[in-house]
Amino acid sequence: MRIISGLYKGRRITAPKKLPVRPTTDMAKEALFNILNNTYYFDDVSVLDLFAGIGSISYEFASRGTTQITCVDQELGCIKFINDTAESFEMPIQAVKSDVFKFLEQTTLKSTIIFADPPYSFPVEEFSKIPQLVFENDLLETNGVLIVEHSKHTKISHLEHYKYSKSYGGNMFSFFSHPETDSED
Repeated sequence: MRIISGLYKGRRITAPKKLPVRPTTDMAKEALFNILNNTYYFDDVSVLDLFAGIGSISYEFASRGTTQITCVDQELGCIKFINDTAESFEMPIQAVKSDVFKFLEQTTLKSTIIFADPPYSFPVEEFSKIPQLVFENDLLETNGVLIVEHSKHTKISHLEHYKYSKSYGGNMFSFFSHPETDSED
């Protein structure tokens, strides 16, 4: 995996093979950040990266100047990897070892961008808990966006606060926001 843009553009990050991760592809990351770049100044946002894995999305935000980044994953090996990588690149990333659903139930952290990349094998009921908890607990800033990465075979467009989806190969990004926030530009 490589960082595709910003201060650390081109840097390669290789995760240990024993970690149970499926990093977002470079093509999908580039497309996602092109969408976000049209709406946000990365140095003005706060980011919550759920099911963070090895932290590839968080590194992209840090490389682009974001200074408030929190990663959440329940796998200790992933948290250690993120901490080590963030320290070696001097990136402002805080990694939290926690079950994502428990974290969302207990945190008061509000973020501009919440990115969730749960296992593609999750049933729709598990996917539906993500926006439910984010909006019930008021964790998204008014101008913010929740982005859920999932397989193109998983249909979540019926969930409350859904705005639109973008497909990249077998990956999909579904965007959720407050009702008063404009949908796709």
